[in-house]
Amino acid sequence: MNRQKRNGAEVFRITGARMGLAEDVRGRQRRYVISMTVRTLSVIATVLLWNVSRPVAVVTLVAGALLPYVAVVIANAGRESTPSLPSHFVPAPVRPALDAGNLKKSSDQS
Repeated sequence: MNRQKRNGAEVFRITGARMGLAEDVRGRQRRYVISMTVRTLSVIATVLLWNVSRPVAVVTLVAGALLPYVAVVIANAGRESTPSLPSHFVPAPVRPALDAGNLKKSSDQS
């Protein structure tokens, strides 16, 4: 995954760590603002299209009514999930247990 910094240089994310909280909140705010902009445009389209094409106006009205709910659900979605183990993870080898059949009897066990 790569990110653009303000000076234009690419920064690559090489760890399995989560993104920072500030970056997560910034992304949620961006998605919410985009959703509310689409909602505002659909309400304006409803007003402009009401006498021109009533079925299209009704569709934009329904979209404008449902988008706030969708925007809030998306904005309040949890943080990204924690990453799993890397694919190159190798578990420790399993050691075989000792076999009990080769024990010799001592003179104390007659």
